[in-house]
Amino acid sequence: MDLGLQIPDFTWAGGPATLGTDLAAVARAADDAGFAYLAVMDHFFQIRSVGPSDHDMLEAYTTVGYLAAHTSRAKLLTVITGALYRHPGLLAKAITTLDVLSGGRAVLGIGAGWNEEESRGLGFPFPPTKERFELLEETLQYVLQMWGEADDPFTSKHFTAERLLNVPPALQRPRPQIMIGGGGEKKTLRFVAKYGDACNLFNSPELEHKLDVLKQHCENEGRDYAEITKTVYHRLDIGPNGEKTGELLTELERLHGLGADAVLGAMPGIPDLRLIERFAKDVIPAAGALA
Repeated sequence: MDLGLQIPDFTWAGGPATLGTDLAAVARAADDAGFAYLAVMDHFFQIRSVGPSDHDMLEAYTTVGYLAAHTSRAKLLTVITGALYRHPGLLAKAITTLDVLSGGRAVLGIGAGWNEEESRGLGFPFPPTKERFELLEETLQYVLQMWGEADDPFTSKHFTAERLLNVPPALQRPRPQIMIGGGGEKKTLRFVAKYGDACNLFNSPELEHKLDVLKQHCENEGRDYAEITKTVYHRLDIGPNGEKTGELLTELERLHGLGADAVLGAMPGIPDLRLIERFAKDVIPAAGALA
């Protein structure tokens, strides 16, 4: 089982003056420790489950580009970009650029988006749920075409483009991986089966059921369920001194038994590098041995 470190909070003791240096140190340590993924949220205000809205928040794609310069192995992504935040042409170009500059390590993490507060606050459009899912599906179609061989026009309900030129192309072949976040059974998981390479689900009591729903969508779409990388969001909490390590390892083993290929989550206590050192010694090798 692979592990991914998501960094959702940038309100650190040193403040903005040392944030760049501290973040680079965390990225290098996580990369050296063997984390398979390194991720940030794609939000503009802090979200309520993490902290007050006025806590420090960095723009996601500037940040993952910065992380690329301080790492060499981990895959880089957002968990998760709202499709309403960026025009799909800009989004596809950003991921392509990240892939080229990182040596082929970009992943597109995308979902329908939900945070009305930040959209209203900054003046971004926040369409109704139905339209957000239309935007998600059309963005997936647009990005997949832009990452294809041709540079043909694209037309959908919400987007019209004359030429999906994308040079230089991404280094990954046939293209960067697409991870679709969310557990909606009628649309989101169907989009995973139809367009995606990976899902990202919360570690909830419904997880096993959600995976069964995804499996059925794969059957309906003629897709091999085994091709989908199943990732689960779960806090990587080992306690300040590693006292919860056994508890976390037990949960990782349970998730692996349900079919999870990777677990991504925040690590309470970051930017304390001693926690990452403990993961390198006590957690990542044990997770990697799950097969």
